[in-house]
Amino acid sequence: MRLLVRERLFAIGDDYWIEDTEGRKLFLVDGKAMRLRDTFELKDAEGRVLVELCQKLVSLRGTMLIERGGEELAQVKRKRLSLLRNHYRVTLVDGTEMDVSGKILDREFAIEYDGELLAQISRRWLTIRDTYGIDVVREDADIALLIAVSICVIVLAEKE
Repeated sequence: MRLLVRERLFAIGDDYWIEDTEGRKLFLVDGKAMRLRDTFELKDAEGRVLVELCQKLVSLRGTMLIERGGEELAQVKRKRLSLLRNHYRVTLVDGTEMDVSGKILDREFAIEYDGELLAQISRRWLTIRDTYGIDVVREDADIALLIAVSICVIVLAEKE
């Protein structure tokens, strides 16, 4: 499944749609302005909140939390030692981890779980300016979680 994100609307307080390749609006990213920390809600096309993303207020390194139904689902933070590329670790509430690596600011990175590719984020496939794609590789993957992870690493990378 390939999703398209129109990046020029990507800002705190702005809302924007994530579409499929046919132009159907599938997910709404609802940015919450006027808060102490960066906060977003990812909603489905009917307006139901799938996950909430928020920046952790107190942490040594930038950390974002992903919550579902008021319960923490995952934490996203930069790995300590990453010299050549951006590396982020996503720690799920059950203790398992996903790795995110690549050129985050260039929107060229991958999300992996246990060495298996779950999603590829890239501008290479697209000719539309200020747009990048999220290509979900596994059919059984939690699409809302992968979108949330993508948003979190981009927000964290832009703050660094």
